[in-house]
Amino acid sequence: MTDAMRHIGDPLPDPWADLRRHTPARIALGRSGAGLPTHEVLRLAAAHAQARDAVHMALDVAALQADLAAAGLPCGPVLHSQAIDRATYLRRPDLGRLLAPASADALQADEPVDLALVLADGLSAVALQRHAVPLLQALHAALAGRLAIARPVIALQARVALGDPIGAALQARLVLVLIGERPGLSSPDSLGAYLTHAPKPGCHDAQRNCVSNIRPDGLAPALAAARLAWLVTEALRRRLTGVGLKDDSATALLGATQPAIDTE
Repeated sequence: MTDAMRHIGDPLPDPWADLRRHTPARIALGRSGAGLPTHEVLRLAAAHAQARDAVHMALDVAALQADLAAAGLPCGPVLHSQAIDRATYLRRPDLGRLLAPASADALQADEPVDLALVLADGLSAVALQRHAVPLLQALHAALAGRLAIARPVIALQARVALGDPIGAALQARLVLVLIGERPGLSSPDSLGAYLTHAPKPGCHDAQRNCVSNIRPDGLAPALAAARLAWLVTEALRRRLTGVGLKDDSATALLGATQPAIDTE
């Protein structure tokens, strides 16, 4: 509509409308008096409610097990941290890093493996529910059967470090923890992936590599799997993860030759 065609009293077109379609960020919200317009207040309240729901929602373990089985990825035992319920988990992060004694007894390793997989509810079970299976399918395809990979285990009321005693019990050279990340106001279903070499109780965050914001509107599972496959390959070759392993996967994905995986 041109200025000549606009009737007196018609609202001016919003010049930000086209830009808003390209980002979930809250830009140019406008104002009503000294506050936000009512529709923006309602949008913010709805996003906050989604984030709170994601934190408190329980993982549907049976549904996740069924999805894994349908994808040809049958899982191992369901494990628990020492946080006995969600309220304890949120108040006591330290207990979410410790494996419950009964869960420790349930873990058995017939022989060492290259990679252990832990599916943890974390702070957004919905993220794990939605994105873990597509990510694992893409990761298995990217690794193309070159590794000995343990059956994935599901861990409840879990923090990232819970993967360390699990990986140690499974005699894994690497442990990969897929975990629901802390929800944001535009991303209640963001999945994180944490890779640790030589997992054992007492590992710290500087010993891990992280790939975050895995979701269709963030880092797509297929792209995340390619990055993780590169990190796994390099971690096994260099025998380290964390600050000593720079993520150069973008360069490798542009066509550089991928080195052979060290399976010794």
